Amino acid sequence: MSILYIVATPIGNLADVSARLRQVLDEADVIAAEDTRRTGRLLQHLGISKKQIAFHAHNEHRHEDEVVALLESGQKVALVSDAGTPLIADPGFSLVKRCLASGIEVVPVPGPSAITTALSVAGLPTTRFSFEGFVPAKPGARKRFYQDLAGEARTLVFFEVPHRIEASLADLASQMGESRSVCVCRELTKTYEQIIQGEAAVLADALQAGEIPSKGEFVIVVEGEAQGQSRDVDEVLTVLLEELAPSRAAAVAARLTGGKKSEIYERAMQLAGTEK
Repeated sequence: MSILYIVATPIGNLADVSARLRQVLDEADVIAAEDTRRTGRLLQHLGISKKQIAFHAHNEHRHEDEVVALLESGQKVALVSDAGTPLIADPGFSLVKRCLASGIEVVPVPGPSAITTALSVAGLPTTRFSFEGFVPAKPGARKRFYQDLAGEARTLVFFEVPHRIEASLADLASQMGESRSVCVCRELTKTYEQIIQGEAAVLADALQAGEIPSKGEFVIVVEGEAQGQSRDVDEVLTVLLEELAPSRAAAVAARLTGGKKSEIYERAMQLAGTEK
């Protein structure tokens, strides 16, 4: 029976391997791996010898046919990313979509995720959050990226690379506010793990001073704007309704204030009716 397993792997600490992860990798016919060398080390740790296919961002579409052909022949394929949960800022979406459309069973094997790991220790609200992927590399795009998200009410999560983390935190502080609460997570679950909470400007200075080394993998968790200062829903809606229909105005207002869209829509309809 053909099955595509979407397998989450440890983000650093191999002790986080689950019994189910071990069983699925052992029973799979083939492993489609983003990084075959890293997956090879995991397999060696587990005492498993298995055929691997390289499946990463640069060859994803080229090797997709090969993986689908294996599945259609009745084989079981385990898709693993470099670390953590596949498809989260990693390849695999097109493959999963194609398998579902073709009636091939897709089975999740849940496990570690850098996003939820960082959120769990950031000390920031987790009721509503938004993962925004990797921060843009170029300075201009990076500043616009932070500008565009400055009014977002939800807690925000970003990935950043070590050689840009210092400039990135400085831009975050300048575009989203120096006093914005931020948690910088470095090398989660690994030997040199660091989890530092503080104001954006303070953490930017700590990076510049070398108190937080610019080495390893970084996850940045940022306080949502509406958590720092409240906005009057009626005031926001009044402005938006001058240009937008009530449904669209409510959607934008919900994002800006952090309120429930359904409740804000009802209020938008009331305000729109009052104005007529």
